[in-house]
Amino acid sequence: MTSLPHLNAAFPRTRLRRNRTDAWTRALVREHTLTTDDLIWPVFVIEGENRREPIASMPGVERRTIDLMVEAAAAARDLGVRWLALFPITPPELKDPQGSFSGDPDNLMCRTIRAIKAQVPDVGLLCDVALDPYTSHGHDGIVKDGRVLNDETVEVLVRQSVVMAEAGCDIIAPSDMMDGRIGAIRDGLDASGHDMVRICSYAAKYASGFYGPFRDAVQTGGLLKGDKKTYQMDPGNAEEALREVALDIQEGADMVMVKPGLPYLDVIRRVKDAFQLPTFAYHVSGEYAMLRAASANGWLDYEKCLLETLLGFKRAGTDAILTYGALDAARLLKQG
Repeated sequence: MTSLPHLNAAFPRTRLRRNRTDAWTRALVREHTLTTDDLIWPVFVIEGENRREPIASMPGVERRTIDLMVEAAAAARDLGVRWLALFPITPPELKDPQGSFSGDPDNLMCRTIRAIKAQVPDVGLLCDVALDPYTSHGHDGIVKDGRVLNDETVEVLVRQSVVMAEAGCDIIAPSDMMDGRIGAIRDGLDASGHDMVRICSYAAKYASGFYGPFRDAVQTGGLLKGDKKTYQMDPGNAEEALREVALDIQEGADMVMVKPGLPYLDVIRRVKDAFQLPTFAYHVSGEYAMLRAASANGWLDYEKCLLETLLGFKRAGTDAILTYGALDAARLLKQG
């Protein structure tokens, strides 16, 4: 074991408990802190008016219509949460094998962006780019003969990104894991006059078992045939994550993300150390649902464990965290 040169004095001259004696000293020497500036709130949008739908597998999370989403955006801002991540629920009749509706400037996502920006302009919008909300087969890309096509999918993703930028999106967030899509999207945004729209790449997105409740939320779970292992990453790989991140940075990513969060804290740390770029983590639906379920059974204190989990992300190196518990965390932080 390597000795630490600054720890020459031994007990009883050195007592590490001295700096834990009282709350104000603990705060003074705290190495990492969590604030509302670190939080991004993922939300689900549905068609209609004045309607909300609870999501059974994600207690406390709802799908909302655009009018209620505007109200929710204002409420989040008032709590100090200034960023939302938008996910649309596309009606089945508007889905097709190519995910064509993703590029319609009047789709649910674009209308939601315009409504929020018109009424709550000081809330930032991070917008998911992938085809799974729009495809009839539930995959993130175009499928032919059982294979997800890369380059053909990227062409559609560029169109999807441009219409969202035109609607007012602040950060384009490609979650599809197609090769080369960051560079193509950057070129498409720049060519259409949106050179200041940022890209947050889901650079290291793993083929995880923790996404189940999310697929319930966006109503794609029953559609998916097979799995996403040919484009999402193998959970056993960390070196590959660094290659993915490096390529996305070279192609123009302004920020990068690791998803899921808790099983991949080592990857987050390595990405941050290697690239020193704004690094985000997604506290995904399954991770959130576990906290809620354990709390409902009296096994954990949801509030304490939520804040501890989010602080753990910060300690691992994240600059921001997407979490369904964003508003809960903001209320707790406000209470002190």
